Amino acid sequence: SRASSVMSNPFAHIVEPLDPQRPDHKFFNLSKLGDPRYDRLPFSIRVLLESAVRNCDEFLVKKGDVESILNWKKTQTETVEVPFRPARVILQDFTGVPAVVDFAAMRDAVKQLGGDPEKINPICPADLVIDHSIQLDSNTAFEVGLDVWVASLKTTDEYEINLCVTYRTDSLQKNQDLEFERNRERFEFLKWGSKAFRNMRIIPPGSGIVHQVNLEYLARVVFDQDGFYYPDSLVGTDSHTTMIDGLGVLGWGVGGIEAEAVMLGQPISMVLPEVIGYKLQGTPNKFITSTDIVLTVTKHLRQVGVVGKFVEFFGPGVAQLSIADRATIANMCPEYGATAAFFPVDDVSVQYLEQTGGDPEKLCYISQYLRAVGMYRNFSDPSQDPEFTQVVELNLCTVVPCCSGPKRPQDRVPIADMKKDFETCLGTKQGFKGFQVLPERHAISVPFQYNGEDYSLSHGSVVIAAITSCTNTSNPSVMLGAGLLAKNAVKHGLSVKPYIKTSLSPGSGVVTYYLKESGVMDYLSQLGFEVVGYGCMTCIGNSGPLPEPVVEAITQGDLVAAGVLSGNRNFEGRVHPNTRANYLASPPLVIAYAIAGSVRIDFENEPIAINPQGKEVYLRDIWPTREEIQNVERQFVIPAMFKEVYAKIENVNERWNSLKSPSDKLYTWDPKSTYIKSPPFFEGLTRDLKPPQSIKDAYVLLNLGDSVTTDHISPAGNIARNSPAARYLTSRGLTPRDFNSYGSRRGNDAVMARGTFANIRLLNKFLGKQAPSTIHLPTGETMDVSDAAEKYQKDGHPLLVLAGKEYGSGSSRDWAAKGPFLLGIKAVLAESYERIHRSNLVGMGVIPLEYLPGDTSDSLGLTGRERYTVVIPEKITPRMTVEIKLDTGKTFNVRMRFDTDVELTYFQHGGILNYMIRKMSEK
Repeated sequence: SRASSVMSNPFAHIVEPLDPQRPDHKFFNLSKLGDPRYDRLPFSIRVLLESAVRNCDEFLVKKGDVESILNWKKTQTETVEVPFRPARVILQDFTGVPAVVDFAAMRDAVKQLGGDPEKINPICPADLVIDHSIQLDSNTAFEVGLDVWVASLKTTDEYEINLCVTYRTDSLQKNQDLEFERNRERFEFLKWGSKAFRNMRIIPPGSGIVHQVNLEYLARVVFDQDGFYYPDSLVGTDSHTTMIDGLGVLGWGVGGIEAEAVMLGQPISMVLPEVIGYKLQGTPNKFITSTDIVLTVTKHLRQVGVVGKFVEFFGPGVAQLSIADRATIANMCPEYGATAAFFPVDDVSVQYLEQTGGDPEKLCYISQYLRAVGMYRNFSDPSQDPEFTQVVELNLCTVVPCCSGPKRPQDRVPIADMKKDFETCLGTKQGFKGFQVLPERHAISVPFQYNGEDYSLSHGSVVIAAITSCTNTSNPSVMLGAGLLAKNAVKHGLSVKPYIKTSLSPGSGVVTYYLKESGVMDYLSQLGFEVVGYGCMTCIGNSGPLPEPVVEAITQGDLVAAGVLSGNRNFEGRVHPNTRANYLASPPLVIAYAIAGSVRIDFENEPIAINPQGKEVYLRDIWPTREEIQNVERQFVIPAMFKEVYAKIENVNERWNSLKSPSDKLYTWDPKSTYIKSPPFFEGLTRDLKPPQSIKDAYVLLNLGDSVTTDHISPAGNIARNSPAARYLTSRGLTPRDFNSYGSRRGNDAVMARGTFANIRLLNKFLGKQAPSTIHLPTGETMDVSDAAEKYQKDGHPLLVLAGKEYGSGSSRDWAAKGPFLLGIKAVLAESYERIHRSNLVGMGVIPLEYLPGDTSDSLGLTGRERYTVVIPEKITPRMTVEIKLDTGKTFNVRMRFDTDVELTYFQHGGILNYMIRKMSEK
């Protein structure tokens, strides 16, 4: 019980009531530690310290861990491991479904080992938001094109009828209906999970994007639970969980595998991070958006080098930023590589809680508690500034309007340079900033017919313009800015070409509410930006199909067509297979580029369009100022909206409410299901441990270079018709129409294993070109990656992957570790790893090996065609060096990246879930 655990806590003496009037509501008063080091700690580290003090049981969390955190400043030169027990876990449905599948399978496994299956429950509260299933199948502009395309074969009368019908279509309802049609099995399974497991809340589809719902509704800021106040903190199964740091809630993304362990009561084992103090000064100019600020910060912090570190913002400039602005900066944290990007709670945070409908009594104890423990910040008071590992500065007045692209979020391009930069990229050799188009083809133009009209596409033509993703739709200033720009554009007679796939997928219903109330929604709709769904859509590849004539023109001219989106990820092949260039931009700029129809425009010196009266209109003529936007925001973004939308969030979706689901505590797996399948992770699991084995004579499945992202590894986006996953689904009687996306099938390991390394942009050195293929070395045959892996497995050959720097960067996808495990990959050998992905590999029992400093595959003369024996000793220690022997006779040493004793324990059990099953099966 909580009471007995507190009594045995060595820090029980600092427990006291927060308010003498409520003696049963206590807190651990950290100021009573009487330790001067506490007042110099970064605010983010204070959260880690409080968790360690409150959870100190001398077993999972020891008194020595508390001392390590207090001693943070002196541990910067060492690798000090500490445990962290977050207050809660947040999941979205792509990662949530496999988590619930694993929990269901774990119950089966515990039962088989003679334990009580009902012990498998989330111990740590978990919220699951269904937001990744909806796809952009329907939007007005696109439907007009479809109908007209079909109508061109019909009579003129039918043409008129089709056109009228299309403009009355409700895209939002259509997309949501299709979402349910495609995902019924998954939704029924999740509904079973919400009943079968204690401590798990599920937010139905159509409610909004996980991070925005988290910011506006799920965030506690301070918990009041079991008679104790303590800081809200969390981990989430999406790398952009960091968005919540903008509200002063410490949180970051972990793999689904790690999150499941936290849900089961295990602390996260983490290396005590360096904290980079990011000092903001000055005031942004009146035409700057928060997106411009965040893209500037992203590039700056990439240059500073903050991978694996915390970033904490301070300085008088922070007070210039709204919580939505801060959340936008915090959201992009994975793009600059930090673990968390923290803004401590201040007056602006409390005002935001008021604005979003916070309960006055809660607001009172939030402020009172945070002041009592020294976690309430005044950014104008430099005496409160803590010590940091390093301080970097940005003057907000130096920020200029910008985008990022064409393939990475950190590649910032000032708007003034966009035209020149894109044209340079066209001719540059294939790479992050190059497309290798021959000079004589730079000016090519491909004519096509659409809607009975003649158009043409060229390199840089915009074919997707999407206001999407949690990064920006949580921010009223940029959303209202987009609305006011749309209003000004319509009044100037401007429009968007009908073949461009435009969309608006807000993060929550509140956005639609204030866009309508402020009167800008109609103008957005007139330009094609109407609400098409509430969820992560274009940003994660759920952009749906482009009109056929557009695809034909792109293919015919081998064009570098462009997508412009207000998201946070633009890796190659992610947004849409037909958009080779993708730029991240603020919502107003998304509309501006849609109106211009091309990214090859210099907005300063060229008109954005010619209006019907023949007048040149420039972007500056229609761009709203920060003052205009803030006036509208003050008037229309009000607490009543948030209260009304969120009061009914858990039961507003009638289709969800009417779903039937079984009530048994053990799930009855349907062998016919192609969505939900019991995974093979626990087959042959024994109660007793087997000693770790060396990897003998492994073949290299893939020989990869630098910056291989989880988008390259993990199945994502649509299931290609010629892929191994498609062949599997066809064998189960499905037609391509019913394939759905990989994300929606994350509960089926047979689909996901076949979709691992199936990205068309995968660059395998064995082939020397981009393709989801490899060479089966024993036969020399080129084949799909999963087919080659299956062939190796049948012949009993272990597998290895060779890679360069930053292996596994990008989103925290658990299938980027589960998929390789199922393909028979025993180890990855890379120059460096992205933090979450390395941890996920460990969680699945795959060994992350790292070249020693100065070594690379090139310096060691590795071709990948050798056979590799990794010599693993009986006694393993964290970060130890092991030997690799090749069949050529060559040997070299590498580091085994098990960074902590806890990670070693997981590996010895064959993965984190196996460890938990054995633990839960103990009598």
